[in-house]
Amino acid sequence: MEVLGKILGSNARVRIMRLFLLNRGKGFTGRDVVKRSRVNLNVVRRELRLLASVNFIKKRGAEWSFNSLFKYGGEFEDLLLSSDTLDKQAILNNFKKVGRVKLIIISGIFIKNHDSRVDLLIVGNKMKKGKIEEGIRKIEAELGVELVYAVFDTKEFIYRLNMYDKLVRDILDYPHEVVLQAKELNLAKIARQA
Repeated sequence: MEVLGKILGSNARVRIMRLFLLNRGKGFTGRDVVKRSRVNLNVVRRELRLLASVNFIKKRGAEWSFNSLFKYGGEFEDLLLSSDTLDKQAILNNFKKVGRVKLIIISGIFIKNHDSRVDLLIVGNKMKKGKIEEGIRKIEAELGVELVYAVFDTKEFIYRLNMYDKLVRDILDYPHEVVLQAKELNLAKIARQA
C-alpha cells in the first residue's frame, strides 16, 4: 500500500478511495468515512473535497457515495482493488499480540474470490477477543471493506475439522492461502488421522 500511497499522494486517499469503490451504491457521512477508514476528520474532509472536485464521489444530502459516472472508475478499480493490498507479514503483524495463534488462513477479499464464506480464519489458544477485533478493524481500514472472519480455539477447530464441519470444509476445500501454520497444527496430518 505504501507504493500506491506515494503515487496517489497519501495512504489516507487510497483508503478512502477503496472504501467508496468497494461499497458502490452505499452512502457515507464524513464521520462514517473517518470511522471506516481510520483517518483523521480534517484529512477526510480535505480528501472528500478533492475526490468530489474530480467527480470520483458525489454528495447527496449529508452522504457521499461513489460517482458511477466517473470516467476512470474501471481503471482505478483495477489499480486499487487488484493490487496486493496487504502482504502476509502485514496481516501477521496485526495478530502478533492476540494470544497463541496457531493458524491464519486468508480467502475471499484477500485472494479476489468473492464466493468465499469468510475472508479470514484465525485458530489459536488463549486469544484475546478485543485484540483480535482491533487487528480486524485495522485491516478493514486498509482494505475499505468489512471482513467476514471466524475465530476458533485449537481444540474446537480440530474437532470441527474431524467432524467435517461445513464452515471449516468450505474454507479449506475452496481457494485459500495459509499465512501462518504452527507445526503442531499440520492440516494434512490431521486430515489423514480423521
